[in-house]
Amino acid sequence: MRLLSILTELPPRIRIIESTMRIAIYARVSTKDQSCDLQLRDLKAYCTARKLAIFREYIDCGESGAKDSRPKLNELMADARKRKFDAILVWRFDRFARSTKHLLLALEEFRSLGIQFISYQENIDTTSPLGQALFTIVSAVAQLERDLIRERVSAGIRYARACGKQLARSPAPNCKPG
Repeated sequence: MRLLSILTELPPRIRIIESTMRIAIYARVSTKDQSCDLQLRDLKAYCTARKLAIFREYIDCGESGAKDSRPKLNELMADARKRKFDAILVWRFDRFARSTKHLLLALEEFRSLGIQFISYQENIDTTSPLGQALFTIVSAVAQLERDLIRERVSAGIRYARACGKQLARSPAPNCKPG
C-alpha cells in the first residue's frame, strides 16, 4: 500500500516508468533485398520479456542510414512530437542514425519530449546519465566508422582511375543499351 501512495505522488513522467510503457519499434535495412525480420524478432522478444506494450512498428526498407529523412522515421518523429509512445526501441543505434549530429539532435528532442531511447544490441538506455554518456561515445565511433569507409571507397576509386579504369554503373537488367 505504501508503494502505491509513493507512486501516485511521483510526477507523471516518472510514473510512466513504473507502469507498462508504450514502445515504438524502429527497424531499418539499407537495401530492398534485406529483411528486418532479425531486428523485429529480437525487439519483440525484448518487449515481451519486460511486459512492454508495442505501440507501433516503424520499418524503413531500402533506406540509407545516412539520410536524416526517411518515410517511417519521419512518421516516428511526428508521433513522438504528439507523445503517442513513451520509448523508442531500436536493434542497434546505427539502424536509427549513422550521423552523430542527427543522432544527438534526435536524442535531445526525445529528452525534451520525455521519451526514452533504448538500443537493444548495445544495451544502452538513455534514462541514466551513464547510458547517455555511453550513447554519445558509441555514436561518435559509428560516425568515425562511416567516415573511414567513405575514405577507403574514395581512395579505391582514385586508384582505379589512376590505373586507367573506366568507372560507370551497370545498366539495369531489363534495359537495352541504345
